[in-house]
Amino acid sequence: MKIAVTYEDGQVFQHFGHTSQFKVYETENGKITSCEIVDTNGQGHGALAGFLLESGVNVLICGGIGGGARAALANAGIELYPGASGNADAQVEAFLKGTLSYDPDTMCSHHSHEEGHSCKNHGCGSESCH
Repeated sequence: MKIAVTYEDGQVFQHFGHTSQFKVYETENGKITSCEIVDTNGQGHGALAGFLLESGVNVLICGGIGGGARAALANAGIELYPGASGNADAQVEAFLKGTLSYDPDTMCSHHSHEEGHSCKNHGCGSESCH
């Protein structure tokens, strides 16, 4: 299985559509067998789903993610685990052990904290979306 994590400075990057790197892990029998940091080459949002599909990724762990990207990942058959944070390696280890802390309802959109929206409710954080 191939697992990708939105990545910046060892941590899960908190905005899928703006990530400039993924850390991609090859796994077998519940263990990491190899990993590499891959640049997105300036691609963003919907194009990233195709980028991951072409890379053979099966699972994505990320922070905030918008509806369009969710749909593109679903169409590509990539399992999504949003709302994760912290050290990227530790999150993949937790995923493999079945203990990943994530929020399947995490959504992030381009917003200005419109009425009724609270970033704190979905783990986005105001600096994460912009």
